[in-house]
Amino acid sequence: MTDMRALVSAGTGRIGKSVFGIISAVDPVRYAVKALVQPDNVETGWMQFGAVQAGDVRICAPPSIGTHVVLDPMEGDQESLTVTKVLFDAVVTPPTSPATGAPAQPGELLIMAGCGAPPESPTGTAAQPATADAPWWHLTASTLYSGAGNATQTLTNGSQIWVVGGCTATLSASGFVVTGGTIRSDTDVIADTISGKTHEHTNGNDGGNTGEPIA
Repeated sequence: MTDMRALVSAGTGRIGKSVFGIISAVDPVRYAVKALVQPDNVETGWMQFGAVQAGDVRICAPPSIGTHVVLDPMEGDQESLTVTKVLFDAVVTPPTSPATGAPAQPGELLIMAGCGAPPESPTGTAAQPATADAPWWHLTASTLYSGAGNATQTLTNGSQIWVVGGCTATLSASGFVVTGGTIRSDTDVIADTISGKTHEHTNGNDGGNTGEPIA
């Protein structure tokens, strides 16, 4: 009588399993990578890095060397691996949003550049230096935030606010307001149909009109 448990056990041993890896080389043109299979640090050949989206809409974000990933065998073949997931770890942690002071919450999307690449060595314990004033983008259920350095933008259903240094510009249904700075134009500023550059003022003393503003 055949023991099916023995057959299943033998078959299972021949089926490739998902393993952890650390990115060791990146080819951005081919969107391919090599990785050190853990825990033995055996380097793979070139393999595909799973894209977020490929087609009419395309999203490209090649990993940094040192990124922790999950390697899955194609059709159970341990010799045909591909990267299917990217992982945070004790060194490379979720970033903190400059807008909310917290990591992205469920239902949100946070993209930050310049956070500091992972250590290139598998035994490294610290990320590489972050890039100062790098851009970021944070989408929540009610607000879209973005920024770079001392410049930020906040978009909600009723308004859009830009802040650069000490200057703030707010656009809402009630109008456009600028505080902490001046508005300049190299041509003209029109209020309704009245030119700010060539309009005339009524002289209250004798009813005469003034000429153009003095530059």
